[in-house]
Amino acid sequence: MDTREALGSWIDGPKAAAEKMGADFGYRGERLGLPREGSGSLAGPGRRIGALFVDGWLVALIAYGLVSGGVPGKANLWTTPIFFLVAVLLLATTGSTMGKRLFGLRVIRLDGRRAGIPQVMLRTLLLCLVVPALVWDRDTRGLHDKAVGTVEVRI
Repeated sequence: MDTREALGSWIDGPKAAAEKMGADFGYRGERLGLPREGSGSLAGPGRRIGALFVDGWLVALIAYGLVSGGVPGKANLWTTPIFFLVAVLLLATTGSTMGKRLFGLRVIRLDGRRAGIPQVMLRTLLLCLVVPALVWDRDTRGLHDKAVGTVEVRI
């Protein structure tokens, strides 16, 4: 085997090369004990990003229309704090925000129970910092979820 196959091509990446050599990584969420598909399975990145955009749009609308009185500069200042408050309130009580509900998602702890208020607050704070949410593991769980022991699953 030549070195290029062991490292993977720049298009396929090292995971594809390892799979060609016989490594079995399983499906996303298998290490967490989640089903492959259907209710309770790990939410895909597309759904999660879509839900985040819906939540961000709704919060920006609230900040612009209700809080800042239509002043864009003020609305920009209020968007992140309102997002934090809305996300913490909704995730701590129902397990999903408006965008997550629209996309059929819920945030739960790894043991299947609803996440507590401290977990939700830290998760949302890390999500507002953006960078922890952009770093994923092979199950596509962001660092903001890994830090607090939560996972985003399909309803």
